Amino acid sequence: MIIAIAGASGFVGRALAAHLLEGGHDVVALSRSVTPAPAGARPVAVDVGDEAATASALAGADVAYYLVHSMAAGSGFREVDLRLAKAFGRAAARAGVGRIVYVGALGNAPSSEHLASRHEVGAALAAGGVAVVELRAAVVFGSGSISFEMLRYLTERLPTMVCPRWVRTRIQPIALVDLLAYLEQSLEVAPGVYEIGGADVTTYREMIAAYARVRRLRPRRILDIPWLTPHLSSYWVDLVTPVDRSVSHALIESLVTEVVVVDPEPARRAFSVAPMGVEHALAGALDDQDEEVTRSLFARRDGLVDGVYSVVVDVAVPAGSRGLLVGDLESIGGRLGWYGAAPGWIARLVLGRLVGEDLRRRRPPELVPGALVDWWRVARVGPGELVLRSVGWFPGDAWLGYRVGDGALRQAAAFRPRGIPGFLYWKLLAPAHRVVFDRMARHRVLRPARSSSDDRRRQDVKRRK
Repeated sequence: MIIAIAGASGFVGRALAAHLLEGGHDVVALSRSVTPAPAGARPVAVDVGDEAATASALAGADVAYYLVHSMAAGSGFREVDLRLAKAFGRAAARAGVGRIVYVGALGNAPSSEHLASRHEVGAALAAGGVAVVELRAAVVFGSGSISFEMLRYLTERLPTMVCPRWVRTRIQPIALVDLLAYLEQSLEVAPGVYEIGGADVTTYREMIAAYARVRRLRPRRILDIPWLTPHLSSYWVDLVTPVDRSVSHALIESLVTEVVVVDPEPARRAFSVAPMGVEHALAGALDDQDEEVTRSLFARRDGLVDGVYSVVVDVAVPAGSRGLLVGDLESIGGRLGWYGAAPGWIARLVLGRLVGEDLRRRRPPELVPGALVDWWRVARVGPGELVLRSVGWFPGDAWLGYRVGDGALRQAAAFRPRGIPGFLYWKLLAPAHRVVFDRMARHRVLRPARSSSDDRRRQDVKRRK
């Protein structure tokens, strides 16, 4: 099919585009600005409030997914969402789109602006005359989801927390992989409203405990304060989490409403999805992020994104030395001198011993994916490229990668803290990280030439003898 995705630059939109492309569909990625789209998708910049432009962008599409929301706009987002949905519904009808698939929200008679807006958008889309499949869901567990990131930061950074009554509100979260399965099968099911959720009905208090277990953190202490309102607690969340405040405030205001599946039968009859439970969904989200960081390490930008800190350093490569650099990558293992900044690595190993780490130097017989190299596992290796993933690090999960390009070496490092120790580890060492990483990258470029020069001197000495 030819499938258009409105909101393709968002968390669910990006994942859905990649998923549908893998399924062999043609994907048109609609967003307000042309942003990097998954390989194979056709990006189109369009404001869905512009009915004529949207109809033109939708021309030829069999199905359109509507994944747009305006919570980041702050107050007044409800009116904006309603206006955009009406315009999109009319545009889809003008373009001859066969159906619209929309992800709405669970919750009966919701009192919050966010949940009420989600229900209104579904009705507005259907008013345009195109058949609509509306999937009503609660929290989506996946790295990059605002709700998941709030849960991640609160649990990672607060061993003890003061919470309002909403931590006891019932909720039925769903894993991203299960939501994608529902979305794909929505191409074929009968139009209508379907309530979908994961296998477990839980609460935020229980989800915090589940996340702590999955991340192997100590149990979190939660003190309930009945008079702490959602509005007041949103400011407390601002102090702890770096997520978008406009979106997080709207979400927190909705947490007084139970968001659980009330009528599961329509979805059970129409879909063949067996959704997973909370702990499997949380573990899957972290595993997916692990794979994504490994895959995108050299494309990451400096700073904190979705719970992962990154530092990227580029160093010019002298003309004619690329071959030496590529060959030197294969000599990793067994020697601290290979990395550069050896005193820093010695200090790191000593620190690790003090907290029970067993980091040892080792060299594999062959540098292949999965091989153990010092305190790393080879995650990816190829001509002029090496990505390492930490093994047994106490403060969290680390990545270190080198890519030799035309005229430059890129060194990329990433770190996903585990709990307060990991957060403090990164923050306390942040001033030194940039200096150390710069030295390591420059050492990486200079070392092959020095080694080659040393080899020549040794050969000269042997010949003279």
